[in-house]
Amino acid sequence: MSSIILEICCASARDVVEAEKGGADRVELNSGMVYGGLTPSIGEVEEAKRITNIPIIVMIRPRSGGFCYTDIEFEVMKKDAQAAISAGADGLAFGILNADGTIDIKRNKILKEIAGDKETVFHRAFDVVPNPIKSIDILIEIGINRILTSGQESTVEKGINNCRDIIDHSGGRIEILLGGGIRDYNVKKIIEETGTKQVHLSAFKEEYDNSTVHQNKVRFNKYEEMPENIYQVTDCNKVRLVRNIIDNIAL
Repeated sequence: MSSIILEICCASARDVVEAEKGGADRVELNSGMVYGGLTPSIGEVEEAKRITNIPIIVMIRPRSGGFCYTDIEFEVMKKDAQAAISAGADGLAFGILNADGTIDIKRNKILKEIAGDKETVFHRAFDVVPNPIKSIDILIEIGINRILTSGQESTVEKGINNCRDIIDHSGGRIEILLGGGIRDYNVKKIIEETGTKQVHLSAFKEEYDNSTVHQNKVRFNKYEEMPENIYQVTDCNKVRLVRNIIDNIAL
């Protein structure tokens, strides 16, 4: 049996319940998944902590559209980080860049300090930095615990060689968590070809809320391809499938 850590990307307290039920080791709690994950509400964090026992990493990301934030946005991030820790978060996921895509050392250090002895994760902002190898060393100096990456490609499969290089360079000095397009059908290959000890993925299914269907002229979603009566929830059966696959990988 392997000792691979399975982290599930969640968008609600309900998702966290399902992830725990399916055998996840840890979750990352977000909102706004259609935007790649934004800061969840404190109510979501508090309720997830109240009804589960699984470690919860809380996303601190105020908006989509890049990772270089205004002074006001950074003040919001600091307040959100403090509130998440006070609500019981087991760690924070964040990533702040300068306008040129390099790591903003000062601001990331501040969020690290707010986290205190809780875990800190530099999220996939890492995948757009101009020099990933140098950036690993910078994040180690800051004291970040973990990097979430797809190897600077749209998916881990496409970035598999880069992922291997990143893991090799980290040399155990910082944890490397692979995430981006990982599913039940490719997780075994990714683990075996990179040697990763951790994987991050979503495991959603669609559910229906038909309270809007009697009035189809009104739209609340921005994008036409997003049906008004469908939303996503984590499927514990999909989580369990991946759990079983990785538990049977011989390392």
